Amino acid sequence: MKKTILKKSFLLILILLVSCQKDDHKIDFTFLQINDVYEIAPIQGGEFGGMARVETVHQELLQQNPNTLLFLAGDFLNPSLLGTIKVDGERVKGKQMVEVMNAMNFDLVAFGNHEFDVSQKELQKRLNESNFPWISANVKLKTNAAAIPFYKEKNGQKETLGETFIKELTDEDGTKIKIGFISVCIPSNPKEYVEYGNMFVKARASYAAIKDSVDVVFGLTHVKIANDKRIAKLIPDLPLIMGGHEHTNMKHQVGSVTITKADANAKTAYIHRISYDKKTKKTKVISELKEINSSVKEDEKVAVIVNKWQYILDDKIKDVIDNPSEIIYNAKTPLDGRDKPIRSKQTNLGQVITAAMSFAFNDKVDAALVNGGSIRIDDQLSGNITPVDIFRVLPYGGDIVKVTIKGRLLKRVLDYGQLAAGTGAYLHRHNITLQGKDWLIAREKINPNKTYTVAFSDYLLKGFDIPFLSDKNKEVFSVYHPKESELGYDIRKAVVAYLKQKKNAN
Repeated sequence: MKKTILKKSFLLILILLVSCQKDDHKIDFTFLQINDVYEIAPIQGGEFGGMARVETVHQELLQQNPNTLLFLAGDFLNPSLLGTIKVDGERVKGKQMVEVMNAMNFDLVAFGNHEFDVSQKELQKRLNESNFPWISANVKLKTNAAAIPFYKEKNGQKETLGETFIKELTDEDGTKIKIGFISVCIPSNPKEYVEYGNMFVKARASYAAIKDSVDVVFGLTHVKIANDKRIAKLIPDLPLIMGGHEHTNMKHQVGSVTITKADANAKTAYIHRISYDKKTKKTKVISELKEINSSVKEDEKVAVIVNKWQYILDDKIKDVIDNPSEIIYNAKTPLDGRDKPIRSKQTNLGQVITAAMSFAFNDKVDAALVNGGSIRIDDQLSGNITPVDIFRVLPYGGDIVKVTIKGRLLKRVLDYGQLAAGTGAYLHRHNITLQGKDWLIAREKINPNKTYTVAFSDYLLKGFDIPFLSDKNKEVFSVYHPKESELGYDIRKAVVAYLKQKKNAN
């Protein structure tokens, strides 16, 4: 009996010794990053994007390495045309995205500024419905008593969302590590129920709070690239910051920190293959930009959910748009609403929208302006165009406001928009041209002392994109908001009416 016990003990010790010898103190893991995804289905005629395709890539990476994590770096609840549809008496407002993301088993998501487009009640529903963790160090829920962390509520229990997130990984040879994540969100969408802390203070504080509890820390942010670069300088030990907010893929290196952003609407995804050495405490990151196109098959499970929501959209759109399938225009030259050009240069689609804004006031305005960030289709419209297409282009809707504004302020606004090329603050213009350094309206240089009447998208008058442009500025003399019976009450309907008029004129 004693010999048997001794033999078993010896075998156990031997197994443990062999196991310890196997641990090489090195571990490989993979991150799959997407950001700024508003459409669950493929875009650009089905050529790019689609969450079912992203899931196929996700599953392939899991086959290669079980230590594969899926991330979304903010902006997914809004905007989309589907989000405006009512189902069972309530606006969808991102419910479709959460259902798809639950099926994909996201490992972590960051808050983006567009998560706060929805009301507090709607956001709480989406949080409660989500099965994935959320993270942010600098956004809090305002209550009457104090600002508290956002939370999920399930079965009557509140689960607080963390400022940081920790994940433990183990590989086949027994190497174990803990990896941490920090996140901040750009404070560009002020809402009564949201308190924004200083991005840089909170990033450093959350890093300091987590760094001694983990082997390595990564960033998952939703801020401008300039902010990401500053965070990289403040926290030089971050091997990788997976970012969002910009809609065009990019990769930057700040010291030893890699910063990456994929294209919006999952046209691309970043794959990060990472190796960590516990002995040297060194992290190696190899990043690959993967195009999500029609060559990637759709994951069947996720495709079922996507198709369900697309069917709901097709069925319910009639409640929002009169004659949704009516051909209102035929674009022989594609109207360009892709993110990169729409945020950096005048496109023919931007010209159509601003011309329609002028048309809404019977062309009795001097000019019209809309910010590129309001144009969200990230696609080109060609051939037969329907009202549904226009509602996809401008999912936010909103009215067109007629503003009397001093020439000096108008010039400042135009200069700001030009310098903002590459961002959502870039301005598309009607009846305004740039000649050298001079802005012209109807071929005449803007007079700084003259008063002009300009049609603006209502968003621009809120001061979010251009901080000094609002109805509180002393050089904004009057703002007219159209009545519900007037064409300018909904910018989308104004564009539909304008294109129908152009079609009939031809």
